[in-house]
Amino acid sequence: MSFFDKIFGGKEEISDKNPIWKYIESEEDLKKAIESSFNRKIAIFKHSTSCFISKTVLRNFEKEIENSESKPELYFLDLLAHRAISNKIAEDLNVRHESPQLLVIENGKVMNSASHQHISADQIV
Repeated sequence: MSFFDKIFGGKEEISDKNPIWKYIESEEDLKKAIESSFNRKIAIFKHSTSCFISKTVLRNFEKEIENSESKPELYFLDLLAHRAISNKIAEDLNVRHESPQLLVIENGKVMNSASHQHISADQIV
């Protein structure tokens, strides 16, 4: 394992999916996530699986959520596998694409958005 792999978490893929996430892998999954936002606040984490910064931010966010008393409804989008869905999110919800990015959605509208080091579980509360 290289020095950078130790710092940033290696090169493993998202094969061992974290159970805190509901995965967006189709436009239908995105539609269901947005519909869910009319019942409760949701968050979509947009992640680039090839980016060390994105991987580090993701791990830090997951630790925050796992240590939090609040268990929000979280959705995960792999940007490399589903770039068209990310583009649809940007267009439909009128947000600029960033990576990594956390979008907090309520009643079908983005209430909060953050990227990189500004991503925090506190944004969902």
